[in-house]
Amino acid sequence: MVELAWSYVLDFENELNPFAHRRIAVTRWRSHATVDADETEEIVDRAEELVKKGLKSKDALHLACAMALRCDFFLTTDDQLIKKAIGVAGIKVTDPITFIREECE
Repeated sequence: MVELAWSYVLDFENELNPFAHRRIAVTRWRSHATVDADETEEIVDRAEELVKKGLKSKDALHLACAMALRCDFFLTTDDQLIKKAIGVAGIKVTDPITFIREECE
């Protein structure tokens, strides 16, 4: 079973989206999430560790939230993020197409 996770970082980024139709679409996805991460010291600390490994700050926060929620997968279309997250323990970072091919067939 696949479940969607959400985080305060997604809310923050969505609020900054200048395109109303995109903000609305993203907000609709939120209602499908089964878990939601609020900011914690654990998340911020883990994000700081991920930044030291070369991830951008926002990417690190997104990934740290997923890890705090104990997600098995973190899906992204950002190839650089996928490359930099290789070897991060406890979560598989991949793109949606690879996820579908490898995990859903």
